[in-house]
Amino acid sequence: MNTKYDIIIVGGGAAGFFTAINIAEKNKNYKIAILERGKEVLSKVRVSGGGRCNVTHACFIPNELVKFYPRGERELKGPFHQFCSGDTIEWFANHGVPLKIEEDGRMFPESDSSQTIIDCFLLATQKLKIDILPLQSVQSLFQKDEGWKIETNSDTFLCKKAILTTGSNPKIWDMMQQLGHTIVSPVPSLFTFNIKDPRIKDLMGLSALATVKVKGTNLKASGPLLITHWGLSGPGILRLSAWGARILSEKNYQFILQVNWLNDISFEESIENLHEIKLENSKKQITTFCPFEFPKRLWESFIIAAGIHSELKWADISKKQIIALAEQLTNGCFQVNDKSTFKEEFVTAGGIDLKEINFKTMESKLLPNLYLAGEIVNIDAITGGFNFQNAWTGGFLISEALKQ
Repeated sequence: MNTKYDIIIVGGGAAGFFTAINIAEKNKNYKIAILERGKEVLSKVRVSGGGRCNVTHACFIPNELVKFYPRGERELKGPFHQFCSGDTIEWFANHGVPLKIEEDGRMFPESDSSQTIIDCFLLATQKLKIDILPLQSVQSLFQKDEGWKIETNSDTFLCKKAILTTGSNPKIWDMMQQLGHTIVSPVPSLFTFNIKDPRIKDLMGLSALATVKVKGTNLKASGPLLITHWGLSGPGILRLSAWGARILSEKNYQFILQVNWLNDISFEESIENLHEIKLENSKKQITTFCPFEFPKRLWESFIIAAGIHSELKWADISKKQIIALAEQLTNGCFQVNDKSTFKEEFVTAGGIDLKEINFKTMESKLLPNLYLAGEIVNIDAITGGFNFQNAWTGGFLISEALKQ
């Protein structure tokens, strides 16, 4: 038996729900369903942002916002002029969820709970009589007349318009490829670096603001670095992994990471600084007097790595030792041997080729009446609420395109 709908959305995540709600609010008579392959909907929303849901980012200028997207920067300019971070804040406020801005620009619900976002979406779908159908794993997609036929593991659906918000689902990508779309091969983005090095051994939990580079490339990022059990993490590393997703995949995650723990101070400047510090603090012991803003234990580790005896006073340090210390502080080289990904923050670079999408409507250029939103397309961003913003914007554009 074929179940008929005006619109079927495949994928019960953030993009799917936002798209469905916005379409239903603009078209009261549409019969809409969300198909979800799992038992639960919105599971990624639940765990995002450490369970708080990083809804968007307080960057309100479209031309600035696009700079946070390693893939999609050019294509998102137009869409962000239609629906940007400020519109997201207003949308959630109108749906009973006020957002707050944190110091780093990330925005969360005031409740600090992702459940607030989930409840907001579930309540809206209930009010708008949108059918949520879990355990519906799509097996095939066919163009039928002027619409689509969708076969799942347990039912067959017919609809006028189909919307895919399935994220990085290889099975759906394969179907899209069979229907003529180009898939940019997926590689991980947003991952941490596995490093075994005596300089950071037993310093788990310490963090410092730093600039990181991948040796032999133009890849560079700045931000807080966090020392972990397995190596280095934190916003600076995650940024670097996002911008370098393809390059680092080609290197098989084996490369030299150069760390400037003094952030924007050069090797030459640091030598000058250390000479001045030596003159002004000659009687102080080098281990007890750390002149830089990072943890004392990290400072002690650099002193050892520079071959300086911990009992020495600043006055006793030779020029050679100052050069060695400056090298450790501004150009510490660490061998990266692999990556680690956190499932809840996992993002994939890759997906449907952006050239094959109409970014005014998010409709496929190849398959009429098929729309795409979220991470199914080859768009991804660094952490900070940007991937969600892409989902909201895509959903809004689709709802505008389907407005009667």
